Amino acid sequence: MTSRSLLLALAIPVLAMAQDRPMRRTAPVRTPELPTLPPWSQQIAIREGWLNKRHAMLLDMMRRHDIQMWIVVNEEFHDDPVTQYIAPPRPYTGNRDFFIFVDTGGTTLKRVAVTGYSEDNLKRWFESPDEPKPINIVLPELYDRFRPKRVAMNYGGRRGVTRSLTRDTYVDLVNQLGPEGQQRVVSAADLIEEYLDTRIPEEMEYYTKVVHLTEVLARRALSNEVIVPGKTRVGDVRNWLYDALGAAGVRTWFQPDLRVQRVGMGKATSRGFLAVAPESTTIQRGDVVHLDFGVTAMGFDTDWQKMAYVLKPGERDVPAGLKAAMKNTNTLQDVVMKKYSRPGALVSDVYDSTMAEMKRLGITAQVYSHPIGAQGHGLGAAIDFRSAQRPELGASGKRLRKGSYISIELNTRTPVPEWGGQEVFVMMEDDAHLTDDGWVFHRPRQEAWYLIR
Repeated sequence: MTSRSLLLALAIPVLAMAQDRPMRRTAPVRTPELPTLPPWSQQIAIREGWLNKRHAMLLDMMRRHDIQMWIVVNEEFHDDPVTQYIAPPRPYTGNRDFFIFVDTGGTTLKRVAVTGYSEDNLKRWFESPDEPKPINIVLPELYDRFRPKRVAMNYGGRRGVTRSLTRDTYVDLVNQLGPEGQQRVVSAADLIEEYLDTRIPEEMEYYTKVVHLTEVLARRALSNEVIVPGKTRVGDVRNWLYDALGAAGVRTWFQPDLRVQRVGMGKATSRGFLAVAPESTTIQRGDVVHLDFGVTAMGFDTDWQKMAYVLKPGERDVPAGLKAAMKNTNTLQDVVMKKYSRPGALVSDVYDSTMAEMKRLGITAQVYSHPIGAQGHGLGAAIDFRSAQRPELGASGKRLRKGSYISIELNTRTPVPEWGGQEVFVMMEDDAHLTDDGWVFHRPRQEAWYLIR
């Protein structure tokens, strides 16, 4: 689809909403251009290039975790979320496809694929014969030959990506290993976390492009291209985003959500956060509108939250109280990102120091940032009020890893004089990467309200 046809396609819902209202002359609004991602075949080739570097890191990681054999199983209709990062990111439909990594004690990692049929591309990374042997022959042969002390499988973790192995497959595998081998089976959770939380430099360009695409779609959704005050409902904006994702050739990993705040509106909450607005909510003049939105592309997830204000008749800018509220959230971002975050820092220390700073500044704040990259709610060290102080989750002892990606997710609550002292949430979420000097955004943060006229 050309850029022009894409813009026309995305404009259709707005045109339909506008048909029942009189035409009026408005200043032209420049529509941001969508970044262009490579065609799907090129995306696969690029990601396969990353696989070379990832496999080169894996042997050292396995040794750090004292794992001599790692078995990843991809089930037809139940893909293991790790598969596309340890094997070529292509469809696998062989009922059960097995990817086995063995530390043979040498300098290279033995990689064996046991699939339902021969696949040409697998042979570039795995031993994959034209006539595949079944797993009940291959696995016992590998075990007897190399006698691994610890055989890791994808179960036993606290997150879905670390506990994806089905019970039936687990039973089959341990039976094939025999009584002795069964005693050597361990969880691969810690290995998976390090593997998926380790970024390589070649990914940066493309992740930044996916973040940019997320930014453009979010900015357009929170504009007059999509929203007509007094007519457009929350559900209309959500549907526009779904159609925009499809037209751009990408998808999302969670439902786009909008929150609406207005003078005199009760503060509905859910699980300690400002509640998502019902789809039937009509966006009115004077409203504060918040969008939570993410994109999935090229093996990456993004996460993005931004704020818009709907100008009232006669207004040309946002009330000063709302500007001050956004500044408070920008201040919170500065403290989290630059003052305390460094490679090797304990996440509990970063969180505690940040909240102490907010208390000194008189800012009511929440921080719930999470790793991102391969998965939206990724693996790694989270700067999050729900986990930073919970040793039972293993979180308080985690340290920030240089190069990791994170979703800097947080909010502040500020009384706004123009709203009679009513508190307004300003919630932000931006994707960033960790350097020696702290976190760096992939795209510039929001420092001024998006305006809907």
